Amino acid sequence: MKDLLPVINYISRFVDLTDDEKNHLASFLKITKVKKRQFIVQPGFVCKYKSYVVKGAFRGYLVDHEGKEHTLSFAIEDWWISDYSSLIYQEPATLFIEALEDSTLIQIAYEDEQKILAQIPKLEKFERIITQRSLAFQQKRLLSNFTKTAEERYEEFMNKYSVIASRVPQYALASYLGFSSEYLSRIRSRKSSKS
Repeated sequence: MKDLLPVINYISRFVDLTDDEKNHLASFLKITKVKKRQFIVQPGFVCKYKSYVVKGAFRGYLVDHEGKEHTLSFAIEDWWISDYSSLIYQEPATLFIEALEDSTLIQIAYEDEQKILAQIPKLEKFERIITQRSLAFQQKRLLSNFTKTAEERYEEFMNKYSVIASRVPQYALASYLGFSSEYLSRIRSRKSSKS
């Protein structure tokens, strides 16, 4: 149980669980160690787990028909990551989810999550809160992409997520922000010359 405390404590920020509920939830969780550059999800295979990052960093991305990578998400400690469409509908994934560092995850299988949600109704509230926050974040990101310049998007990301920016490769950050690595280099050069 001690190794599972990070995710139990995370969930407890949103809902009050009894000790029995925490122990029951823990019985459905597993710890997974992942090496840098290892994939936990790949296109064509059904995503089986929702993953909470205890240690490390991940990137979720897709590759278009021309072979270009498009980064959709990052996850570091205390964040969740999955191919949610694949997980929820139990259909083949469209995303790659890759470890950017040696990492430790706490995972719950799709079938086990469905069981535990039925057995501990408070966890439905937790899922609702997390889903609402995720939807709001995705909407803000879309609005930012539609209304802000590349430089403004970079500034916004650096102000909110400088820790992530320092841990992910430049090409992945550029892809997430919607431009090339070369353009990101130019933005950074302009910023450092103004300093």
